[in-house]
Amino acid sequence: MESRDQEFDELRLTPAGHVVAAERDSTASLKRPVERVLRAFDVSQAEGLFALAVLRDASDLSPVLAFWRSFAGQYLTALCQTPESAAASIDPIPPLDGEPLANMLRNVPPMLGGEYLSADVLIDIWRDLDVWTRDQVKQCPDGLSGFLQQHAPQWRQVGRVCFHLAENKRDERYPFAFLATYIAGLSGQDRARYQPLGKALQQYAGAKNKQALLRLLSPVHLASEKSEFIQSLVDSGDIFHPLAWTAREAHRFLQEAALYEESGLLVRLPDWWRKRTRPQVGLEIGKKRKGLLTTDTMLDFQVQVALGDETLSESQWRELLAGDDGLVLFKGRWVEVDRDKLNQALDHWRQVEQAARDGQVSFIEGMRLLAGAPADLSDDPSGNEALAWSYVRPGKWLAETLQQLRHPQSNGTATGLPQLRATLRPYQQTGLNWLWTMTHLRLGACLADDMGLGKTIQVLALLLKLKQAGGKAQPSLLVVPASLLANWKSEMARFTPSLTAVFAHASESSKERLANLAADPKKSLEKVDLVVTTYGMLQRQSWLSEVEWRLVVLDEAQAIKNPSTRQTRTVKRLRSQSRVALTGTPVENRLADLWSLFDFLSPGLLGSADKFKRFVKQLESRERDRYLPLRNLVQPYILRRMKTDKTIIADLPDKSEVKAYCGLTKRQTVLYQKSVEELSATIEQREGIERRGVVLSFLMRFKQICNHPSQFLGDGEYEAGDSGKFNRLVEICDEIASRQEKVLIFTQFREMTDPLQVLLAGVFRRPGLVLHGGTPVGKRKKLVESFQREQGPPFFVLSLKAGGTGLNLTAASHVVHFDRWWNPAVENQATDRAYRIGQNRNVLVHKFVCRGTIEERIDQLIEEKQSLAGDLIEAGTEKLLTELPDDQLLRLVSLDVEKALL
Repeated sequence: MESRDQEFDELRLTPAGHVVAAERDSTASLKRPVERVLRAFDVSQAEGLFALAVLRDASDLSPVLAFWRSFAGQYLTALCQTPESAAASIDPIPPLDGEPLANMLRNVPPMLGGEYLSADVLIDIWRDLDVWTRDQVKQCPDGLSGFLQQHAPQWRQVGRVCFHLAENKRDERYPFAFLATYIAGLSGQDRARYQPLGKALQQYAGAKNKQALLRLLSPVHLASEKSEFIQSLVDSGDIFHPLAWTAREAHRFLQEAALYEESGLLVRLPDWWRKRTRPQVGLEIGKKRKGLLTTDTMLDFQVQVALGDETLSESQWRELLAGDDGLVLFKGRWVEVDRDKLNQALDHWRQVEQAARDGQVSFIEGMRLLAGAPADLSDDPSGNEALAWSYVRPGKWLAETLQQLRHPQSNGTATGLPQLRATLRPYQQTGLNWLWTMTHLRLGACLADDMGLGKTIQVLALLLKLKQAGGKAQPSLLVVPASLLANWKSEMARFTPSLTAVFAHASESSKERLANLAADPKKSLEKVDLVVTTYGMLQRQSWLSEVEWRLVVLDEAQAIKNPSTRQTRTVKRLRSQSRVALTGTPVENRLADLWSLFDFLSPGLLGSADKFKRFVKQLESRERDRYLPLRNLVQPYILRRMKTDKTIIADLPDKSEVKAYCGLTKRQTVLYQKSVEELSATIEQREGIERRGVVLSFLMRFKQICNHPSQFLGDGEYEAGDSGKFNRLVEICDEIASRQEKVLIFTQFREMTDPLQVLLAGVFRRPGLVLHGGTPVGKRKKLVESFQREQGPPFFVLSLKAGGTGLNLTAASHVVHFDRWWNPAVENQATDRAYRIGQNRNVLVHKFVCRGTIEERIDQLIEEKQSLAGDLIEAGTEKLLTELPDDQLLRLVSLDVEKALL
């Protein structure tokens, strides 16, 4: 269901707010111009954006490329308005603000990293492009004009001609005045100095500078080729004189203003045109109070005509339509009227009115209409054509209700929880208020806060609020990954001990208890507030799908992103009054994931999978506000706060990352070099799947040798002096031990956990803890509790897969990635075991890298192209490396002995 069935996104936004090119799949089919643009992004963000803006063949660009091309194009438009006299010295181009900036944000398509995009990020990207461009101009002998001539000829502005349109209120017959000017230079205040365009004929003729005159008039000529109106002014010579215009002439000019700007002309218009109001036909939905708003509520609506916020009477409507099309002076202001479009819009809404049941629309239909989407998500050409002359707005009652959903910080409905053994942070209280409102209205809610911001405590507070509210006793259901069972159990005991919970899982309940639950759920759950189970148990305990739950909560809700899996289908069969999904993974940027999640949260809101796909395709064909209807439709159901947002939380300490470069011992060097030679000889004789298998096995071998020779040889010796990484780890942990601090050590290999534990026990002179895939679920809670105690063990060795998610280990102020997963996302997730809410120390992250080996080269590749992260998540680095040609692969794994040897 991805738009254009993309296998990858050409561009991505990094968490740091940088636009980068994605790693290209060798099998991906790209047009040559697009490939040139992506190569420019490999150099820098600014160079890539500039290359995208000046791309001549812009046909069939993906939505992501089209968005960034539009953004960079707006920068070049502003650049080209710089007076030519500025030459190589150009002042910074002010970034977008106000409505242009808001409009860019409304047009953002789903993209990888889209959750990091904000007004501030767009401004920073603009400034980066501006710094780069002005630096390029400085290096050009002919300044800005020469730079544009060489690098952006289609943007070239050889003169600065401006068309001015102003009101002439003293003349009712000719109420508008037109004048064409040019920028003759700068005033003393460095402002553009305009002269009537007719004077340019005298100035350049006197100087006998025909070439300069041609450059000056080039944009006028280009506009005349696109506009018959301008062509007539040029042919008659009127372009060089002040003109008095009728309202009809002025309207024609105003309608073509954007075309003139595209031709390189400046256009100065009356302020009211930019923010003009049109008479519009549309709907007001939900004016009358309905009591409790739920998904089953039917909403009243009324077809009406309005001018701005003012509803027009029948006589006023007739007055507007009685005159000519174009500009009409109505109640002392100029109003744009198109009778055909208005009548078409009126016909459209009358049809909607006739199709409605008893003058009402369903809640889902109303939400779609308010979002700017068709009521049935269909491709309705008449509705799309009438959109510019239409509106849909909530009535007073519905507007007040929706205000609570869209601005939860102003909602104080869930205060007063004396049984909650914690003080919620302000943003957590806001989250609780929002969750309470959504569940009270029986609407689906997705709490998408960043990892570490406390989604767990917000949900536990919600469950406590539900219990406190009284009413019919009805249990709720919490579905979590098996690895998080102990975490939830611990948090309940800590914050909400008054909640009565049952764990429907073999690690927490006896077989007899589970059998009783399955035999008679109603009786077994009479005094239970919450049942906690796992995604796996849902498929084995059919009774969980038969109970009518008060609330169903999904933790790590990305588990249902694939709608075709048995697990997802089982989850969606659950019966409940309300539903909540918890995830730290952005759900707005992958359309297939978004549909599947909302098919659980609010079934029917996004239609069927096929209808949703057609709806998205229809959105992509829009000229403006392309994805705004979809974002408007889902926004009320998603609450997302990010850990990096200082307005959310300002007291999380800093996280610093450093590389811990390690050498190889002689023993490691010999084994590594021998393995490179064996790989070279072996891959020459292998092809296809067999070759990929060989490459994968050797990649694993190189990782093992970099860790310790004994891991590869399997001799069980693990002498500290035989490994450069062991030596480096001892050095780092000696200092950590001297400061009485704690450290987490992550490795992707289970067999490395015990040797590391033995090594570090000698450094800290105390035993530490070990957690890997074989650690029983019930034991994990005790390990975490032990480590979190002030006098608990000083180090914790964890396998990356078993310990990389769900654990709260804020007692550590250091994190060591002993061997690299070659996936920044996975490593960052593991690091966040320590860097999360409750941490009051600066966290230092040590990433081990063996110099001169494949580890260093992969690390450099990741640093140079953070856009790799998405591909690594989906495909894995090893898979990408198996596709490399022999010579590139051997260069990647080859050993630089001088750098590597200790």
